[in-house]
Amino acid sequence: MKNKPILLVAGEPNSIFLEIFFKTLKNENFKSPLILICSKQILESQMKFFNYKFNIKVLEIDKIESYNLDNNSVNIINVGYKQKKTFEKISVKSRSYIEESFSIAIKLIKSNFTNKFINGPISKKYFLNNKFLGITEYITSKFKISNSAMLIYNKQLSVSPITTHLSIKNVPKKITKNLIIQKIKLIDIFFKKELNIKPKIAITGLNPHCEGKTNEEKTLIKPAISYLSKKKIKIFGPFPADTLFLKENRKKYDVIVGMYHDQVLTPLKTLYEYDAINITIGLPFLRISPDHGPNENMLGQNKSSPFSLIQSLKFLDKK
Repeated sequence: MKNKPILLVAGEPNSIFLEIFFKTLKNENFKSPLILICSKQILESQMKFFNYKFNIKVLEIDKIESYNLDNNSVNIINVGYKQKKTFEKISVKSRSYIEESFSIAIKLIKSNFTNKFINGPISKKYFLNNKFLGITEYITSKFKISNSAMLIYNKQLSVSPITTHLSIKNVPKKITKNLIIQKIKLIDIFFKKELNIKPKIAITGLNPHCEGKTNEEKTLIKPAISYLSKKKIKIFGPFPADTLFLKENRKKYDVIVGMYHDQVLTPLKTLYEYDAINITIGLPFLRISPDHGPNENMLGQNKSSPFSLIQSLKFLDKK
């Protein structure tokens, strides 16, 4: 197959994902065939609700290599799941359905059917049940990957947190010199391999103004920067996070690396809103997630923006 398919796990059935998927199909074209892993019943119910008319082509997994796929129809792998209403409250009810959807995608990726994967939004509260910090950690565990990184990618500026979905009180305990080195190396490799860019990377401090009694900037961050600089990686800092995102500062860099999730994701989302995609780097395939959650409050309103999903698909469509 010339263009490997893009697998999409629809995720939480009571989310905005299918709404933005329909909007994407209506307005965009892709060279790579799209394969949606979801419930046919949910798909048809929401398609009717939003007044879309797409042909549906149900694929059998054991014949997946034999199909001549295109995007003239919605190609789906049907996972059994039904609801009495088009939309219901998010609950633990969908956990086994989502688990099966991920299992199918992981099986196809491990068989080398494709290396392109997108997952729709998941409710961490009900699906992960405190077993994993986030979907990034859930997916990396399935491939027994110990070293990965979250990259929120935007052409103008990307960000990456050293720690991901971690309670703020636990952040200082988690950060080590080696962890910083591992994450920065992954970012540098990704930009060189996938984007043909030798990135300029800025790194924040942990403490306000890079000062504090514990002074992780001096004991952990600066030694990591020194080591990485000797490896010819373009890394600079540590900088105070409260001024690093000012226009004249951020335009100097391709990536800003922070010590914890909200330290860098909050300013990026404020600057670019949905114009960003969540890439898990360090995996043996490309995994992307649109940069938003289930957005339960917007269900059925037909007001959700497909922009992040479109950007995700366009990124993979070039690969």
